[in-house]
Amino acid sequence: MTITFKRIDHIQLAAPEHSEDLAREFYGEKIGLKEIPKPENLQGRGGCWFEFGSQEIHVGIQKDFVPALKAHPGLLVEGLEELRHALVEKGVQVKDDAPIQGRSRFFVSDPFGNRIEFLEYEKSE
Repeated sequence: MTITFKRIDHIQLAAPEHSEDLAREFYGEKIGLKEIPKPENLQGRGGCWFEFGSQEIHVGIQKDFVPALKAHPGLLVEGLEELRHALVEKGVQVKDDAPIQGRSRFFVSDPFGNRIEFLEYEKSE
């Protein structure tokens, strides 16, 4: 048998109970991701799902929630500076960090304190 790893299907981020409206505001309105329906058999668990390119971001409800302050998804985008300006205009605090050669990047925190990285590879001339 040959195993082939293809790609990440989704990432799961945790959020406190009854926080779906804040998640929809942040991931949907501020970042601009499209909300997608959760499967019917999982809807009773709360949370909400969003589309990010061909992957998904699942915001799941966690009873004893603690934000991920160091662990984070790294989300690749085109138009990083435009995203930065759009987020700042919407009141999202953008944090720069040590550069990585060949990549521009910044971090934000969602309303629950989870760390999220946005990055863009530099174009070679």
